[in-house]
Amino acid sequence: MSFASATKQELTRTETGSCCRRAELSALVRMNGTIQIGNGRIGLEVTTENNSIARRTYSLMKKQYRLQPEVLIRKKARLKKNNTYAIRIFTGAEKILRNLHILGEGLERIGGIHPALVKNECCRRAYLRGAFLAGGSVNNPDSGSYHLEIVTAYEDHSQHLCDLMNRYHLHAKWLERKKGFVVYIKEGDKIGEFLSIIGAHRTLFAFEDVRIMKDMRNSVNRLVNCETANLNKTIQAAMRQVENIRLIEQELGLDQLPDRLREVAEARLRHPEVSLTELGQMLPKKVSKSAINHRLRKLDQIAGKLKVKSE
Repeated sequence: MSFASATKQELTRTETGSCCRRAELSALVRMNGTIQIGNGRIGLEVTTENNSIARRTYSLMKKQYRLQPEVLIRKKARLKKNNTYAIRIFTGAEKILRNLHILGEGLERIGGIHPALVKNECCRRAYLRGAFLAGGSVNNPDSGSYHLEIVTAYEDHSQHLCDLMNRYHLHAKWLERKKGFVVYIKEGDKIGEFLSIIGAHRTLFAFEDVRIMKDMRNSVNRLVNCETANLNKTIQAAMRQVENIRLIEQELGLDQLPDRLREVAEARLRHPEVSLTELGQMLPKKVSKSAINHRLRKLDQIAGKLKVKSE
């Protein structure tokens, strides 16, 4: 089961009150529903490939409107394994569509999200839960990036969804695609907040566990890379210093150097692998790292002059 499917399965077990049922059901019907008109009456059919969401839709309709919807299971084409589940209502469908603020006067579609559906805090969360169940997906946090999105068919609805999500400061954005409009969140911490808002608490814990481990691994990798880079620089510098000291020894002789430079040169030849701090502690009279660095630069300058003369 994918991470998104596990999230939706958890959400379908959420308990809701009457006002929240209407808000959640409005999002499900608006995004997954189709209106059927024939023989002088209006019908409603809500379809999904997820059997848990189908049961959720059926249960919400039954509790909210005290009716028994018809359930249809359709087999898809040979190459597609999933069935399609349809929740169908004819008797009272028009009244339900008006109560859910999807149909206005006549057969006019009400755009966006009606304020009456989301006037309460609990209803706002319920509407977002319904929208995610109907058209949402979220990447597994183990993947390369964080991404949560909700796909809807209408531009006005995507704008209202984006605004509703940003009432919780989720930094949501929306864009148009070929098959509709997408509201999305890219930040890991904001995705976690969204999962909490819609009631996916178990999934949130799993999401945060993986995210924390991932961040820790990244931090460790950065530290290791930094240490490796510093070690490489230290080794390269030590190799250059030894090479320059060998040149001075061959061309000039270390005994011709001032005592302070000769001590450092001989210590570096004996211990090419140690750091500058350690090298300073090995001298007869201990000196600081900066003093060792200064003396080695002097040796580099002397070697540089010898190289110029040999050319």
